[in-house]
Amino acid sequence: MASKSASRTTLRSPKSSKTKSTTVTAATAGSSTRSVEKRLAELRQRLGEIADIKAASAVLNWDQATYMPKGGGAARGRQNATLNRIAHEKSIDPALGRLLDQLDGITTVRTDDHDDTALVRVARRDFERAIKIPAALVERISAHGNSAYTAWTEARPANDLARMLPFLNTGVDLSRELASKFGNTAHIMDPLVDAAEPGMTVADVRALFNALRPHLVTFLASATARKPCDNACLLQHFPEPKQLAFGLKMAEHFGFDLTRGRLDRSPHPFCTSFATGDVRITTRVKADDLAEALYSTLHEAGHAVYEQGVAAELDRTPLAGGTSAGVHESQSRLWENIVGRGEKFLTYAYPLLQKQFPEQLKRIPMKTFYRAINRVEPSLIRTDADELTYNLHIMIRFDLECALLEGTLAVADLAEAWNARYAQDLGVSSPTHSDGCLQDVHWFGGIIGGAFQSYTIGNILSAQFYSAATAKHPSIPDELAEGKCSTLHGWLRDHVYRHGRKFTPLELVQRATGAKMSTEPYLAYLDAKYSACAGLPASALGSPST
Repeated sequence: MASKSASRTTLRSPKSSKTKSTTVTAATAGSSTRSVEKRLAELRQRLGEIADIKAASAVLNWDQATYMPKGGGAARGRQNATLNRIAHEKSIDPALGRLLDQLDGITTVRTDDHDDTALVRVARRDFERAIKIPAALVERISAHGNSAYTAWTEARPANDLARMLPFLNTGVDLSRELASKFGNTAHIMDPLVDAAEPGMTVADVRALFNALRPHLVTFLASATARKPCDNACLLQHFPEPKQLAFGLKMAEHFGFDLTRGRLDRSPHPFCTSFATGDVRITTRVKADDLAEALYSTLHEAGHAVYEQGVAAELDRTPLAGGTSAGVHESQSRLWENIVGRGEKFLTYAYPLLQKQFPEQLKRIPMKTFYRAINRVEPSLIRTDADELTYNLHIMIRFDLECALLEGTLAVADLAEAWNARYAQDLGVSSPTHSDGCLQDVHWFGGIIGGAFQSYTIGNILSAQFYSAATAKHPSIPDELAEGKCSTLHGWLRDHVYRHGRKFTPLELVQRATGAKMSTEPYLAYLDAKYSACAGLPASALGSPST
């Protein structure tokens, strides 16, 4: 309405008999604009308080995973539950809903991609989801997640599945209760998938997996028909401090800013952001496996450069962060695999690694190392899996989550079902629960379901974003061979990072790449890379599908 009033004012002559009416209209427009600005300021203040509380909770979670003494677990659970409840109560405040109602018409004066328009749109989506969930349930989920995580850090090394079964049962019950708050959906896990990947359903994920799986299975069969590449060069003794130092140095090459971030150790690597000026990553180290810390660090650095690249003006709002878990994973997988395991970047990085570990690597040719870190072999551990088998790990977990929430799989039968699927899909079997259904922290951090599919979506998008970047800047591969990542990082910052959550995942992909999400670039990438690594003929993967 303000826009229309301003338009009428410009069409009338000052000498018109309607001058008085024009003046009133202009004043009304000005008053309306001031009212909008006042409401936007109030909205930012309310959302900023919520963001601050969530950031404080994230700091406590980071501390719990890194430095908190063992005895602090129970208190930490209470503290986080309280903070999450308060944040949720503020998120569902009726006054916030009324404020959003009053701002719904902001698109009449501002474009869809304007920060304020996006803020109202995203805040509205978050509010409408939040009001369906009771604050007491949020508090219970948080308390359970803290208790389950503390128990998991002890139970996994001890191979103690029995200790975790009650936590798994509670996690399933809480996940079902949470999903039920969204009414009748086609699948009970749909609301959990939508939380991670806005607009997606279980059916969408299954369709994506069904299109991808045959290509992966065919190519994997061809790759594993040959003897795996020798990876003995990775399995020597590598002093842990030197591993951490080298991984951090490579993360800095990617664009990880240590004036706004840091690296620590935790049982399960992760990235967390308290603000664009404070982004933390963690890794885990094995003295007898060079790849563990190096590629965990590069993976988390990919998440971190995304968070650090969000436009500063979006800080302390719901727009400050990745637009979806899948888009976020696209960055961790792009920097870890396409760059970090890529032949071009290793041309630069491997000589530096040889200098860091001369006794272990000075006689190991670059080609041997490259083939070793891209070795194809079905294995038990998802985070250590090669790029061909990784998505099969994800599909197993997704199917098991669906079955748990559907009630077609009992928690007591999870380990047996896990081993059966691993034998069927990957031809391996875990002798321990630690390397079986206890290996991932995801099922022991609160909610079960809706997270794992994002890893495969991230893999697909990693290749699509990289393909778009190199199409615009063909020099990127040669620059990577010289250790220069600034052009690639700059393209990603401008087309992905800086927007935060301003656009939906599908909108962002379309804007950045000029196309809908497609498996074609990803399958073409796997085909080219692993045909060379495994000594297979070109196009062993078959015709990519979209």
